[in-house]
Amino acid sequence: MAETELELRSAEEADLPTIVALLVDDPLGARREDASEELASDYRTAFQAIAAADDNQDLLVADIEGYVVEVLQLSFILHLTYKGGWRAQIEGVRVAEEVRSRGVGQALFDEAIARAKRKGCHLVQLTTDRRRLEALKFYLRLGFKATHDGLKLHLSLTSQAP
Repeated sequence: MAETELELRSAEEADLPTIVALLVDDPLGARREDASEELASDYRTAFQAIAAADDNQDLLVADIEGYVVEVLQLSFILHLTYKGGWRAQIEGVRVAEEVRSRGVGQALFDEAIARAKRKGCHLVQLTTDRRRLEALKFYLRLGFKATHDGLKLHLSLTSQAP
């Protein structure tokens, strides 16, 4: 892929419908997300809180000629461990099927990791659903190590979570 085609940037509110469509275009996300024409106001509220109001949150997108083809959320978290160190958390990674295996994912992760280094983070962490075998292989190729077990507790009784 020619570098001139690919732009890595923070998401803009106009990108939100495409971002939500990426979240829906996924076997797991299809059960819990809704990309109907009139986006739920919760998506816009979350976008404002993440992208506009919090310097420790960012939605990064890969854009090819004006079309968003990948998204990830990058969060910076300050901890008491590591002598009060920063770490970066990557979540909500989705790549449009038509650009998989073309270097777009690698490029966006390189950008996220570079931002984590500039913030002074001592590590970058992420979780992935065990059913996402291809994603896990991709993360391992990027140098991530499966050093910890992650656990989640869903708090909503109406949750669509598996």
